[in-house]
Amino acid sequence: MSLHPPTVVIENISPLLHGGRYPIKRSVGEDLTVEADIFKDGHDITTAVLKWRKKGEERWHETPMLPIPNGNDRWRGVCSLFANHVYEYTIEAWGDTFRSWQHEFETKFKAGLTELNSETLEGANFIDKSAGLAKAREQAFDAERLHELAESIREGTPAQVYELAHFAELEGLMTAYSDRSESCEYVVNPPQIPSLVEGPAPVAEKRSEEKTLTLPTALASASTARSRYPEVYVDRERALFSQWYEFFPRSAEGRGDQGSTFRDCLPRVDDAKAMGFDVVYFPPIHPVGITARKGRNNAVSCQPGEPGVPYAIGNRHQKCPNGGGHKDVAPELGTLEDFAWLVGEVHSRGMEIAIDFAINCSPDHPYVHEHPEWFYQRPDGTIKYAENPPKKYQDVYPMNFHNPNWQALWEELTSVIEFWCEHGVRIFRVDNPHTKPVSFWEYLIGRVQARFPDAIFLSEAFTRPKMMKALAKVGFTHSYTYFTWRNTKQELTEYFTELTQTDMRDYFRANLWPNTPDILPFFLQQGGRASFLIRATLAATLSPIYGIYSGFELCENAALPNKEEYLDSEKYQWKERDWNAPGNIKAHITRLNKIRRENRALQQYSNLAFHPAENGQVLFYSKTTKALDNVLFIIVSLDPWNVQETFITVPIELFGWIEGDAYQVHDLLTDDRYLWRGARNFVRLDPGRPAHVFRVRRWVGRERDVDYFL
Repeated sequence: MSLHPPTVVIENISPLLHGGRYPIKRSVGEDLTVEADIFKDGHDITTAVLKWRKKGEERWHETPMLPIPNGNDRWRGVCSLFANHVYEYTIEAWGDTFRSWQHEFETKFKAGLTELNSETLEGANFIDKSAGLAKAREQAFDAERLHELAESIREGTPAQVYELAHFAELEGLMTAYSDRSESCEYVVNPPQIPSLVEGPAPVAEKRSEEKTLTLPTALASASTARSRYPEVYVDRERALFSQWYEFFPRSAEGRGDQGSTFRDCLPRVDDAKAMGFDVVYFPPIHPVGITARKGRNNAVSCQPGEPGVPYAIGNRHQKCPNGGGHKDVAPELGTLEDFAWLVGEVHSRGMEIAIDFAINCSPDHPYVHEHPEWFYQRPDGTIKYAENPPKKYQDVYPMNFHNPNWQALWEELTSVIEFWCEHGVRIFRVDNPHTKPVSFWEYLIGRVQARFPDAIFLSEAFTRPKMMKALAKVGFTHSYTYFTWRNTKQELTEYFTELTQTDMRDYFRANLWPNTPDILPFFLQQGGRASFLIRATLAATLSPIYGIYSGFELCENAALPNKEEYLDSEKYQWKERDWNAPGNIKAHITRLNKIRRENRALQQYSNLAFHPAENGQVLFYSKTTKALDNVLFIIVSLDPWNVQETFITVPIELFGWIEGDAYQVHDLLTDDRYLWRGARNFVRLDPGRPAHVFRVRRWVGRERDVDYFL
């Protein structure tokens, strides 16, 4: 496309993240809906198309964009993306000479003008030009047909020309071979039009030679200001819809006197599968350090035989073939061969293993001895351990990402992820990414996904909102959220509206966890079994991605006094459990996951809407498909202690219903069915049954005293 002054204005494009600085996110099979303000000078008719392609390919795919009714020059186009790949997308728009002529001729003809020779020849010339475009594309049949139609217009009367101008075949051919010689494309950092005043053209700054370690193109382009297209990273399906179950492999058997191994994990995996989970997530599986090893409940002194904290990684054990660091497994769990066996068993069940990537090094980690410059040094030459006052982590050394040898450090840590990808792992939960440079994560994720595009990264960053957003922008597939502490109706409504209805939906995927090994919220400590039912329902229905840490299904809520931490935390010891203890909520979780699998509305992210409930302790929201063929109403009591009753207002206008229409609400949790009419309806919830997940079915008729619903 030759450089010429812009002929069409294309602005306010969405989605577009920081002017195209970062890619937006979609998953395989999802639509990409693009809107923009598109207009031009004068009265010419404008045509626009949405274009997309895999990055690195030459050929664009395209689909028409249409003006939004009463949208004030706002246009919209939609495409679907079907490969786990980085795509580019853009808008191309131009003044459509044929359709502008078509409109002009129609206006004059209907006004009764009969002297239209010049206009007739003008239209024929436009068609001949399109015939030339068809010939250049080696479409001889179309070129010949366009020439025939051009000749028919030249020879026709005004009435015949008017009919031919709206001939469907001609309109189709002119769309296929439209003159785009003066079209405009949207690009990030568009090239500047050469100045019309005299003077030398600016000389481009000479680029320095490429270093061994380079940041991703997206990062580099921020300073080079070269033109490029907006991008969208299309993840595989599990990035949008999955349910995670976390357990410590060393506690798989539920014994408190000794640890389990990888070979002991299958019963726990099968139990997770039976509940409907498809991702099994392991905290760190690497060798645990000996020096300053912590004991039960974070005791500074470790008693003989206690397993230590798996986040204190590194132990130069003689059984570790790769030095005893992040590329080894703890010998007490087994060998790399045992882990490979477990990965295969999990995959054969249609599930995946996610592992923790914790950039923590015990004093015994090989990095400490081989690269002491990678760590923070005290004035006396010793290495600083980690602190988060008042907490101290004497068993962990944090790494200095800005040390003079930072390039080697970044390279080595990236190779850790690549190592585990080569061993069958594609999902990584990243511990405390907010304490490392954002640019490091952009480098690591960009490089890993270039080799392994199906790699998924979960950001465990409970920190400042802007940092959490920045990590998502630079590549993290999923993000932990503040859901764990959002308990009131106002808190949940405001927070999830922000997550799913603002531009956050284009880059920040909320992975909801009601508990973690580090966090036992006060709501779960105080609310008994009902609080676990409530939080499970919220997590499973507010987002298509959620997870639980083992023990949640058993309603474990023993805490340290006045802290959101587990008493006898599994981080410091083997955990004794009866996996089928009385009072468990495994049936409820199993039902929730079955509902999620069977209802497409719960597999989508930005289709969440909140609706009025007159009781402040009751939350009412819906999840619906665009075609309204899967409509769910979710009603949850936020009170685990008391009965709550309320009237709710159903948005019947969204479904084209009127006040008297009947419809059935089918509670998928209990299989109960109710017949409702109109907008205002009554619900009652109690601690034993604190939620409804209603599938809405429209009444279609009655025959032989039987109501039928669709």
